[in-house]
Amino acid sequence: MEMQDRSKENGFQSESTVDLIQKITGAFGKYQLLLCLLIFMSKIPIAFHQMAIIFLAPKTPYTCEGEEGVCPCSDPVYDTSIFTNTMISEWNLICKDRWKTSFSQTLFQLGTLLGSVFFGMASDRFGRRRPMLVAVVAQITLGIAASFAPNYWTFSIIRLFVGVTVGGTMVIGFVIVMEYVGSQYRDIISAVYQVPFNLGHMLLPLFGYFFRDYSKFQLAISIPSLALLSYLFLLPDTPRWLIAVKKTDEAVKILERVAKVNNLPTANIKTDVEAYQNSLDSNNLKKGTILDLIRTPNIRKNIIVMSINWLACSYFFYGVSQYVGQLSGNVFTNVAESAGITLLGSFASIPLMRAVGRRTIMIIFNFVSSISLIILIFIPPGHGSVVCASIGVVTSFIVFVVAYLYCSELFPTVVRNAALGVSSMMARVGSMVAPFVVDLNLNARWLPPLVFALVPLIAGALTFLLPETKGCKLMTTIEEGEQFGKKIVSKNELKS
Repeated sequence: MEMQDRSKENGFQSESTVDLIQKITGAFGKYQLLLCLLIFMSKIPIAFHQMAIIFLAPKTPYTCEGEEGVCPCSDPVYDTSIFTNTMISEWNLICKDRWKTSFSQTLFQLGTLLGSVFFGMASDRFGRRRPMLVAVVAQITLGIAASFAPNYWTFSIIRLFVGVTVGGTMVIGFVIVMEYVGSQYRDIISAVYQVPFNLGHMLLPLFGYFFRDYSKFQLAISIPSLALLSYLFLLPDTPRWLIAVKKTDEAVKILERVAKVNNLPTANIKTDVEAYQNSLDSNNLKKGTILDLIRTPNIRKNIIVMSINWLACSYFFYGVSQYVGQLSGNVFTNVAESAGITLLGSFASIPLMRAVGRRTIMIIFNFVSSISLIILIFIPPGHGSVVCASIGVVTSFIVFVVAYLYCSELFPTVVRNAALGVSSMMARVGSMVAPFVVDLNLNARWLPPLVFALVPLIAGALTFLLPETKGCKLMTTIEEGEQFGKKIVSKNELKS
């Protein structure tokens, strides 16, 4: 009843609280479990590539004519006691070329930005399966190729294209999972979806420990992606997309297969789907494009606010993690502990999303992130400042987890991947800007916390403009998406 009432309030009505596809496949059965495990595999290599710069270009001390860290230096002698060879020592990325280390990671994030948009649009146009396969095969090939790159620019350009494939697998994988899982399980699955990334992040120090040469490390983190070639034989397309683009027969075959695996009836699937397809045809359903996200006022407002939220949590999470990550001690232990903090955030978000609405979580935790950094301005460096920053990191990651789910629920099928692609693009913008904010510490100690605090504060305030999606079924058409969030007034209410 609660789901039905909320759907009506948001201007989206149906004869049942459970949509047709969920009735046919079940909310979460054996098939959905196996599919989730299959998609979750892709998140571990994503973490490897996204966080690889930590061990590709770690802090690399050097001496020049007996003096440590002087510039200019034409013949540096690098400290190889921890890492035998890094990007820095291989290509002498010191002094006037020091910027190239950060620029290489900026190129990777740029690739992720481009990939999230490109593959987001491609999967709305060509289906979820084919673009995902292209992204996976390219990721394996390019990741391995990068380990044999002969110079800095070749390595960095290859890594840029690895970033493109990472952006694609992130966006498409999440949408596939969300389009198969029933509404009552979407909150849990969207949180658990982040756990393999956290585990990949935690495993990275092991690769760094056993492979102390940057090229061997790059090869080592790329080889596990070969397991993703199983997608060629196992990965299905989604019935929601197939129905949305009028490929009804293909959708029926997949739905019958899912129903059989989940021990559900299959007798009336074809008839029910064809009737549902006819009802969509009356709405003039068409393939969506990125322009559909800005063509109508309600969807335009939603994508703007959602994009700002993604920018804010990525900007804050990566920036503040870097801000407090420049700590002395064992680099392998430090990275593992940092990953453990984000893992806590993933698990904490599960009961939160079961009990509280998406919008409420986004508002509260954006504000908590901001307040934690504002407090940081007024306390001296030490344990207290680390605690405040850590609270900010965890809460911003929770916002990240919820943002994935919220975005997938807020937009209809025909533009869902495009919306996730645009939002992910804005997240990459945030992660590219964040390092420059960290550098403000050279001007004044209080500047980075203040600048980091402002963006989630703005994002939290803007989130009041979004409708709640908890308990609402996924929309299919642009018309449904535009109506969503606009309260419907019944005839009885008008009379009263």
